[in-house]
Amino acid sequence: MIKQFLKKIPKKSSSKSSHHNDEIPDSSSNKANISSVKSSEVVQIVNEASYEALPSFRDVSSSEKHSLFIKKMSMCCVVFDFNDPLKSSKEKDVKKQTLLELVEYVSSVSSKFNEVTMLEITKMVSANLFRSLPKLSNESKLPDIYDQEDDEFVMDPSWPHLQVVYEFLLRFVASSETDPKIAKKYIDQSFVLKLLDLFDSEDQREREYLKTIMHRIYGKFMVHRPFIRKAINNIFYHFILEAGKHNGIAEILELLGSIINGFTMPLKEEHKVFLVRVLIPLHKPRYLSMYQQQLVYCVSQFVEKDCKLADTVIRGLLKYWPVTNSSKEVMYLSELEEILEVTKAAEFEKCMVPLFRQIGHCLNSPHFQVAERALFLWNNEHIRNLIIKNRKVILPLIFSPLEKNTKAHWNQAVQTLTVNVRKVFSDFDQSLFQDCLVSYQEHETKVKESLAKRQMTWNRLDALAASKTKPIVISMFASPVTMTSTTAVK
Repeated sequence: MIKQFLKKIPKKSSSKSSHHNDEIPDSSSNKANISSVKSSEVVQIVNEASYEALPSFRDVSSSEKHSLFIKKMSMCCVVFDFNDPLKSSKEKDVKKQTLLELVEYVSSVSSKFNEVTMLEITKMVSANLFRSLPKLSNESKLPDIYDQEDDEFVMDPSWPHLQVVYEFLLRFVASSETDPKIAKKYIDQSFVLKLLDLFDSEDQREREYLKTIMHRIYGKFMVHRPFIRKAINNIFYHFILEAGKHNGIAEILELLGSIINGFTMPLKEEHKVFLVRVLIPLHKPRYLSMYQQQLVYCVSQFVEKDCKLADTVIRGLLKYWPVTNSSKEVMYLSELEEILEVTKAAEFEKCMVPLFRQIGHCLNSPHFQVAERALFLWNNEHIRNLIIKNRKVILPLIFSPLEKNTKAHWNQAVQTLTVNVRKVFSDFDQSLFQDCLVSYQEHETKVKESLAKRQMTWNRLDALAASKTKPIVISMFASPVTMTSTTAVK
């Protein structure tokens, strides 16, 4: 079945592919590890001439299978150059077939993996996976220029082999024959950190495998859980405060979504700090659209588990609310609706004043999608009930934007939605609506009087300036030239 699955994957080579070393949190140790992997690759590639296929597991006795497994593992540590599809093509085919046999073997083994086997497994996985990630030609493009779901955007030429190695690692970690008490010596913090570094790969298929494997490791190796959370925090800090770009934020957030879902109540202070210092600031980067859906899910999980965090989340959104980016503002309003949907009345009352001041600005936005998305909040029954319950505070805050939309907004759909929202308030509390209308009219009258008074003042200054002017005659080349000069008004 595995062979049939892998045969369907098209083999594509990249004509241009260069490599670079990515920065990682613990740079000194990781650079040393990368250099050791590279040096081993050089030694192994020298032996490609003697690269021959080994017997199949079916052709040897049970007592010889373990030693054959070790030999095949050592054989698969050889790393080939996939940038040239014609180079070592026979050896590449032999290696791929060997990897497929190893996947089948690790899936069907009926005895516990010993330490020697685990050492060879981690050595083979490290030799193949822990590498400098390729730098592709279109990485400088903005995320809204290309389709994120398009597999043609990034095609790693070595993926046909990498996929089998990832499948092998996944089967090994998930196997019931893998004892985490022994395996933790080899799948250690350094190994986990290198796996997390690979999330910056531009190949989405690789990131999906990494997400699944890291989820299995987090579930099986409880000793590594605090370290994994801390390492993920460091990736986010580097992305928010320094790099500004990372290819795997969405997949890491998906991984976190399942981790947060397993948090027990009451929430630890460490988890609340993570929400405030990591998840909420993740709304700030310009690449929000690449991971917004996963981020909303993580934030919503916190609010569902502890309703008191709703006020913290909403005020955090208001802190980072975009000023000039309308598409990002629409995303904020969509997230706000999901947060408000799980917000209880007591927490809503704490933040409703600054919240509806901002919503009032959105209602008057000249970008029709922003105004329209803000008005859609009233279509949600839970949010509408919260607003109606606190109408005496909320209606005065948004009455002026509603009236201005009704009279002057350029988009007909926004005007129609505004009329419907006005009708909700007027039908539910006519007296409050009339009071707000009177206050609005009085305020508009005062504004008009102030503008008229200001205009009269300017008119008076213009007339005074005109009365102070006098002609000045200047002789130049025996021809009188009359110029007008305005004297300073005292």
